[in-house]
Amino acid sequence: MSSSEIEIVSDSISPNNNTNQQQQQKIVITDVFTASVYGDLQKLRKFVEEDGASLSSPDTNGYYALQWSSLNNFPHIVQYIIEHGGDVNATDLSQQTALHWAAVRGSIGVADLLLQNGGRVEAADANGYRAVHVAAQYGQTAFLNHIIAKYNADFDAPDNDGRSPLHWAAYKGFADTIRLLLFRDADQSRQDKEGCTPLHWAVLRGYVEACSILVHAGTKQELTVKDKAGFTPVQLAYDKGHRHVALLLSNIQRAHTKRLKGTFWAGKVIGVGYAPFLFCTIFCLMVLFVISVLLAPSLAKVTAAVALWGWTAVSLCAGALIMFYRCSSKDPGYIKRYDGSGDLREAQDPLLNLDMNSSSVWTGNWSQLCPTCKIIRPLRSKHCPTCKHCIEQFDHHCPWISNCVGKRNKWDFFVFVCLGMATSSISGVISVLSIITGIWTAVPAIPTSEAWMHHVIAHHPGVIVFLVMDFLIFVSATTLAVSQASQIARNITTNELANTSRYTYLRGPDGQFRNPYNHGCRKNCGDFLIQGYTNDDEIAWPPLQAVTR
Repeated sequence: MSSSEIEIVSDSISPNNNTNQQQQQKIVITDVFTASVYGDLQKLRKFVEEDGASLSSPDTNGYYALQWSSLNNFPHIVQYIIEHGGDVNATDLSQQTALHWAAVRGSIGVADLLLQNGGRVEAADANGYRAVHVAAQYGQTAFLNHIIAKYNADFDAPDNDGRSPLHWAAYKGFADTIRLLLFRDADQSRQDKEGCTPLHWAVLRGYVEACSILVHAGTKQELTVKDKAGFTPVQLAYDKGHRHVALLLSNIQRAHTKRLKGTFWAGKVIGVGYAPFLFCTIFCLMVLFVISVLLAPSLAKVTAAVALWGWTAVSLCAGALIMFYRCSSKDPGYIKRYDGSGDLREAQDPLLNLDMNSSSVWTGNWSQLCPTCKIIRPLRSKHCPTCKHCIEQFDHHCPWISNCVGKRNKWDFFVFVCLGMATSSISGVISVLSIITGIWTAVPAIPTSEAWMHHVIAHHPGVIVFLVMDFLIFVSATTLAVSQASQIARNITTNELANTSRYTYLRGPDGQFRNPYNHGCRKNCGDFLIQGYTNDDEIAWPPLQAVTR
């Protein structure tokens, strides 16, 4: 594979408005071109109005003053040039217009001036690159979205090699640009002249996040597409030595293949999850505890105190099963998506409005775009590839309850694991005490520990089985309960803890971790216990509005 991209002459100084005075004094402005490069309107006026310089002629390299001012994002210079004879559609030797140059650095204000004064949004250069291609090559996501939404730019247009903006965004690894293009329904199955899809190009460069977005938003058919060299994306990843990408794609392809085969474990377990198995296990253990411990004739007669605690454990177990059913069957916080019927503006959920400029949940963070559900989701939401929905305040997907844990069922999940921890601990202690009491009552003088263990296994196998399973449940439930309690106290989710480096709203101005939703242990716990969730509208400090990866 080979690739070429647009080359914009930008090796000269590209000043901004914060350039200090000492640097400005060293700049020598000799003509309209250098005046346009550095945004000096006063000098530009002198050259044009007093010296009679032309703004419609190129410099010795074939570049126009309008291109230089567009590249360096000087709308006032652009406006002046247009008003004094500058041609918005003038092309240099590579047939690039000022709009191409504006796209390099994402100059949205300049783009508006150019397009509102007759600029052609679909103008193509010698390579067939349009402004959408250039914006994708340089990762200018906001610029790309602006010309698509406002000027109907063709975001699927191919260049001379058959590559769309999505190909270029994948090749350069710009995850946010990929999200935007997929959100706008860009065709990710398109093959260029070399037979490569956008996934091939992302694999070629070894971009794990780009590959993950493309695969999860796609139909999985892209995994089997071969380029002209005969490589599928998986084979290409192995060939180029990108192990992490190869592992990601192999696992997804393997899971998809298993679903297609329809085997028991693939079809039933993957489709339904482990919830039925866990439910039956808990119920069977409860029955085994009653039969083998509370009502066992071979053990010592249960005292009133033991019976009270024993039946308390049974009651807690029944409560745990009820909460298990609730958190398994309850909506975890699905964010509704537009189903294609009716008027988009009349949809019930405000998130279905695709106009990001008027969305109340849009914070300027491109990770809020879900390319699969085609919605703008709240900051703390995430798309679950298993449930195939975006979940509000997504915590994690739990295969043991066959459901996600999110805003609307996290309280049920936390109560479930707490009841599981309490039940397993109480029933375990009662079982051990019953065995010890029963043995010393029945056989007061067992000589050795080996004989003691042999007697327990031979006469109380049901209790041993129960204790082994109960111990596993106790360890699991306790670990979950402690971790969930810690997260609730800090008002942070499992997903956020695992991806703190990716979410810029979890970093302060100094770049260090700082949770804007943490109001202190007392308020966090109080809100969760009373409401079942915390209100994301109440933040302790404003999160950064930067774009996450």
